[in-house]
Amino acid sequence: MKVRVGLGLSAVATAGWDAERLWTVVDACERLGWDSIWFSEHAASDAPDPLVAMAAVAGRTTRLKFGPSVMVVPGRNPFLLAKQLATLDVLSRGRFVAAFGLGVDARSETQVFGTDRSEAAARTEEAVRLMKLLWTQDRVTFEGRFFNATDLSVGPRPFQKPHPDVWFGGVSKPALRRVASLGDGWLPSFVTVAEYAEKAETIRKLAAEQGREIDEEHFGALVPFLPDDVGRENEEQLLAFVAARRPGVEPRDMVVFGGRDALTERLRAFVGEGASKFVLTPILPPPDWAGELATLRSDVAAPLEN
Repeated sequence: MKVRVGLGLSAVATAGWDAERLWTVVDACERLGWDSIWFSEHAASDAPDPLVAMAAVAGRTTRLKFGPSVMVVPGRNPFLLAKQLATLDVLSRGRFVAAFGLGVDARSETQVFGTDRSEAAARTEEAVRLMKLLWTQDRVTFEGRFFNATDLSVGPRPFQKPHPDVWFGGVSKPALRRVASLGDGWLPSFVTVAEYAEKAETIRKLAAEQGREIDEEHFGALVPFLPDDVGRENEEQLLAFVAARRPGVEPRDMVVFGGRDALTERLRAFVGEGASKFVLTPILPPPDWAGELATLRSDVAAPLEN
């Protein structure tokens, strides 16, 4: 397996960013050899819009891959989204990675996207099927529950062939079935190592039942952590916040609180269970982004990559 490590930018960490702050982080990732940079999507926040931010990254860099972690699909027009993402892929010469999800189950988010949460999964799955057709066929005729097309062509075609790999997050049974039936990769967040091993095997079995196989290089994990240089005075509050996200799961097993050594240990444990693509996501912003990225790259990411 080729282990690769990217940086995740959460809505909390990027709230209120201006161009100077964004370029500090993007330029450091490009210069230091980070594999990729990922933008969280929380529309009801001050975080940058991922589509706009990714377009900026595509024009600013020549090597760095980029993606959303994850892009909210329900509430979006899949015809326009297919065109937008294919354009990003063409202009970056194949550096875009598609990671899709249902979005946060919060009233503020569903208001923004104008969707019924009960339809989110069905809308997402139908939209992804449609986008894959638009990316690979000259003319598309499609009849679905939510979307329809008759002899329609939407270009450009993506740079990557047949299309950018589609990754899904999630750890629920429906989410695992979605990966197995539609996905090219799995990128869960707030998952324990023990859970990861079990659920990855479930995905493999479900995919095999449908005559599909998920590439072993396409099992990843978004790993939240508290940076070393962030004060520990709010640790208990953060633990309570993480615990509320997934009641019944030990928060320290989902988020790394023990510094860079603990982060390295957690990543090696994930590698031992078959994960090879990582998105390291600080849950609070470090005081010195450039310094944090340099140290993480030299002490954690680079020694792990092969």
